Amino acid sequence: MSTAGLILAAGRSSRMGSDKALLDFRGRPFLSHLAYLLLPRVDSLVVVLGHHEQRVREALPASSRVRVAVNRDYDRGMLTSLQCGLSQIGQQVDALLWMLVDHPAVRGHTLDRLLAAAADSRAPLVIPRHGGERGHPVVLSKRVMRDLLDLDPSCSPQDVVRGYYREAHFLDTADKGVVLDIDRPEDYRGLATPARAQ
Repeated sequence: MSTAGLILAAGRSSRMGSDKALLDFRGRPFLSHLAYLLLPRVDSLVVVLGHHEQRVREALPASSRVRVAVNRDYDRGMLTSLQCGLSQIGQQVDALLWMLVDHPAVRGHTLDRLLAAAADSRAPLVIPRHGGERGHPVVLSKRVMRDLLDLDPSCSPQDVVRGYYREAHFLDTADKGVVLDIDRPEDYRGLATPARAQ
């Protein structure tokens, strides 16, 4: 199964007051940490940048497998960034591991389980769940990727994702990182440092 990774890091981080992609987590910026977490697990990685593009780009590892997509319309919402990234994913990719830059505490073992579940179940969508709460990252099939690309930019990605819930594979995990959304300074201050990701 050919797998790509996608990290969305284009927004203004207005509630945080500074670029979330550049906040420190375990000695690296969020974006760098997530890129290094993904690279051993995917065939290619697309990172969508927008606000403060040049500054944020410096946090990326130097790798020929990392491609940057720049979303000039990032103020129009997450779907524009998602579609910007999806447009850079090749047709040969069977599954896409979609991550948000403000979920840095996800463990590597959780990514392994999500990808394995996608390969084993052939579900169009694999979603992690912690304590009954759905989280990120998620694994998208080609079918879901096509539907998201076709969605009107005024809509939300959830308009597509919800339509696949009946066919989705929900992966229950003890990894609280899947639901730790670091949006505001108080979230960052309260960010627990779980056991080192493997």
